[in-house]
Amino acid sequence: MKKIILGICALGFFACTTKEKLPAIAPDVITEKTPHDTDDPAIWVHPTDPSQSIIFGTDKDTDGGIYAFDLNGKILKDKCILNVKRPNNVDLRKGFQLNDSVQTDIIAFTEREEQQIRVYSVPDMRPLDGGGIPVFADDTNNEFRYPMGISLYKSSVDGAIYAIVGRKTGPLENYLYQYKLVTENGIVKGELVRKFGNFSGKKEIEAIAVDDELGYVYYSDEMDGIKKYFAEPSKGNEQQGYFGQQDFVEDIEGIAIAHTGNGKGYVIVSDQQMGQFNIYTKTDNRFVKAVNFSTVETDGCDVVTTPLNDTFTQGIFVAMNDDATFYFFDFKKFGLE
Repeated sequence: MKKIILGICALGFFACTTKEKLPAIAPDVITEKTPHDTDDPAIWVHPTDPSQSIIFGTDKDTDGGIYAFDLNGKILKDKCILNVKRPNNVDLRKGFQLNDSVQTDIIAFTEREEQQIRVYSVPDMRPLDGGGIPVFADDTNNEFRYPMGISLYKSSVDGAIYAIVGRKTGPLENYLYQYKLVTENGIVKGELVRKFGNFSGKKEIEAIAVDDELGYVYYSDEMDGIKKYFAEPSKGNEQQGYFGQQDFVEDIEGIAIAHTGNGKGYVIVSDQQMGQFNIYTKTDNRFVKAVNFSTVETDGCDVVTTPLNDTFTQGIFVAMNDDATFYFFDFKKFGLE
């Protein structure tokens, strides 16, 4: 049961949705706490022993960091990246071509107060970017230069890896910048390849996720809807989808892409104030169901559908909770085919 009501918030009048709360599903694992404020996770699957996979998560503060957890939720101190000036979102891709003969998996995250993104190798956690890659540097409005959301995209065309970056606040057009990650003299740099993405102006855009398999990038225009574009720069900047407008109580937040084979799968989006997750099909973005995973005020989430161990038999879904932890769930708890 749900109904549309007229609500009031600090931003004025908006259409919002009220719902009956679904029964809560308990997490399989709750991580150790980070010092400040968890925000967004990314999952690295170990190539030969999935039980040794690592969950990375941002701790958002001026003295923040990227914390690493094992599958029991314990902090792996030697894999953490500390003294980061307000990291927001984080993402990960495998197989970045570092030079002619070397590939490495990489993690990338925004460092808002430094107006840059960072790139590190995984799992050895070595900085690759020479101290940082500036973003939005050509914007004449300094307030529009503070990065927030990030997602990586590995091209099916040429294997290149791109960083798609959003910001804390920005213009009504070209809210997102897309950078090709290239190596020059052993240092990873960002080569700006396009600007795209419309913004409603109602609040902000933070959550970004890319479906490499089908070649789409999704982002949450937080009080408007979920918007969809081609991830490949050569395919143009026209919006390809717009959905979820009536499915959320208020803020539309974190996005995770679940691949289930043969191009099928799900787009999972945090209904932040409801404390639930809305699930849509990848192929046509049709609403499937909502689930209550007992988290509170979830910003970021991530998912893989690779079996990892006896606890995460069908993969793992990771969601931020507002008590400075992350919750881990076996993917089978979604009850999806």
